Amino acid sequence: MELAVIGSAKTLSVSDAVFGREFSEDLVHQVVVAFRNAGRAGTKAQLTRSEVSGTTKKFKKQKGGGARHGDYRAPIFIGGGVTFAAKPRNFAQKVNRKMYRAAVCAIISELNRQGRLKIVDAFDIAEPKTKLMVAKLKAMGVAHPLIVTETGTEALFLAARNLPYVQVRDVQGLDPVALVGAEHVIMTAEAVAKVEEWLA
Repeated sequence: MELAVIGSAKTLSVSDAVFGREFSEDLVHQVVVAFRNAGRAGTKAQLTRSEVSGTTKKFKKQKGGGARHGDYRAPIFIGGGVTFAAKPRNFAQKVNRKMYRAAVCAIISELNRQGRLKIVDAFDIAEPKTKLMVAKLKAMGVAHPLIVTETGTEALFLAARNLPYVQVRDVQGLDPVALVGAEHVIMTAEAVAKVEEWLA
């Protein structure tokens, strides 16, 4: 498969397995959900009646006083334990390496088919100025982009920092949620080679 390079007459030869894979909605959905669940803290915690601090002494006699109670740590009392107490849990879902890479390939391939994947020789900013980044993106005609570059300077990251709709990543920081959420993906030729090496 050949990919056109913006601003250049040459094309980039890439693997069909990475940039021309059939889209699988079920696979992509499973991997995206698993990726997002892995970031959940799951730290909600409550105390059962056995974990609440306080005496276990029976506070009144067994008979003659209406309801029969043992101690004030029962759930019906203020300050008592919770009947079905929530405990810390792990939301992680198992996704093996083959599935993860296949999902990333499917997303990149679909972006390419829809014309939302833009390949450039290099992407950099001379100065860390937000207005320079805005002008560069406007000239390319892209909105809400994810910029994937391996040789980005500090100026590039600083110029994009104040734009909430612009993300700058290297190949190691690429993930399915970022790819799915971007309207356009701008990828340098060097990043394309790294992605192909990673996913092939």
